[in-house]
Amino acid sequence: MKNKFTILGCGSSLGSPWITNYWGPCSKIKKNLRTRCAAHIQYNNISVLVDTSPDIKEQFYKNKISNVDAVIYTHEHADQTSGIFELRPFFWKNKKKIPVYGSKRTIKELKDKYTYCFASRHGYKPIMKAFAVAKKIQIKKKNTSLAIEIFNVKHGMINASGYLFNKVAYISDCNHIPDSSIIYLKNLNYLVIDCLRIKKHSSHLNLDDALKLIKKVKPKKAILTNLHVDLDYKKLKKILPSNIIPAYDGLSFNF
Repeated sequence: MKNKFTILGCGSSLGSPWITNYWGPCSKIKKNLRTRCAAHIQYNNISVLVDTSPDIKEQFYKNKISNVDAVIYTHEHADQTSGIFELRPFFWKNKKKIPVYGSKRTIKELKDKYTYCFASRHGYKPIMKAFAVAKKIQIKKKNTSLAIEIFNVKHGMINASGYLFNKVAYISDCNHIPDSSIIYLKNLNYLVIDCLRIKKHSSHLNLDDALKLIKKVKPKKAILTNLHVDLDYKKLKKILPSNIIPAYDGLSFNF
């Protein structure tokens, strides 16, 4: 089995189009139809989900994902977490709690908001086991082990987590990356990076910010994600260097 990374969703917090059918300046093509940010790592026989977006069921159907061995969270905002309850069938299927990883803050917020997933209530069994992590995650299954390194990024008023594995880095939400985390972004084959819109934003990188970061860390390839409705896929692709592409739902690569 090939090791594959899939962008399940690359849209900003409201997706594209919005519920009001607002597309902004984007043309109504498939690659501008964006669900909320989430990703999937298939490493040999290990299946890891990055965030549980509100669109997670649709994302699993479209990408034919049939199992989850672990979930890692970038942060606690609703567009990254509110699909968590959709994972209950994997608890039934595998007959064990789903391991969930995130920062201490993220895990606390998850337990507060989705208590029923982590503790028995009203006769229902908890479906998840939470692990607060700061530096590294080791996910094991049979004879396979996947090591994922964690680094901090600023996302407005909070810290979010970036993840690094096998020369692939994923940063869906940030407006600043401290020097202590930049070292994780050297010698990458792929950098998947937040790029919300053209204008500046207080909690996300805009296009200029993302391009400056990419120029600084020099990955072989970069993919822009968390795209707002004002970023049209075709127009964006035309102005980007050949090693940088806008994400679209279902985009995948082997690593």
